[in-house]
Amino acid sequence: MDNEFKDKVIVITGAAGNLGRAVARAFAQHGARLAMLDLNEQTIQAVIDDLPAGANAKAYAVNLLEAESVNQTMQSVAHDHGRIDVLANIAGGFSMGPLTQDTPDRDWDLMMNLDARAVFYTARAAIPCLLDNGGGRIINVSARAALEGKGRMGPYCASKAAVKTLTESLAAENKFDGINVNCILPGTIDTPQNREAMPDADFSHWVPPEALADVVLLLASGAARCVTGAAIPVYGKS
Repeated sequence: MDNEFKDKVIVITGAAGNLGRAVARAFAQHGARLAMLDLNEQTIQAVIDDLPAGANAKAYAVNLLEAESVNQTMQSVAHDHGRIDVLANIAGGFSMGPLTQDTPDRDWDLMMNLDARAVFYTARAAIPCLLDNGGGRIINVSARAALEGKGRMGPYCASKAAVKTLTESLAAENKFDGINVNCILPGTIDTPQNREAMPDADFSHWVPPEALADVVLLLASGAARCVTGAAIPVYGKS
């Protein structure tokens, strides 16, 4: 895999987040060209400045919840780099909530937008670019919660289930055009925010962002050339 991603163009959404940073670093270490998408360009640039020396990365400010912003950004990436090889849909969100009968519309909309609508918009905008390039890879981030609903997590579980099902539909639609579409199902990710929210948990059982980044690289690599429509569990020890 050492030279496999050399000069490949990797689009990473949520590039300024914990997992986005880990994914960007992993691809940068293999010589990829990175198009790093997030809401604030200065925040992305701070991540770029922390990448290994010589990393080829460019920041793109985008609102993933606005279709036109996503379309324009994806066109800019294709114009700037001449191609798109991989879309890594890392952006997303999590929020506990009240019981379903007490859930306000805004809580439902927030999870469905952050986790499902953003994936829909980015995939829809990227696929024509991947087709022009003769194929490519899309890796989405669903969650273990997509497989089983949990109390006070209805909107989140539903949104991540939507990501998993959308992944399967995209894979079915594009498998004969050289585009492999898969998703990962993380367990609890070891982030500062999760440690703060669950200080009594055993952090050694959680999944380091770097371990998830390894799976993203695997799905983007030739080793996964016959894998599409898959939902890969990455639960750690939990």
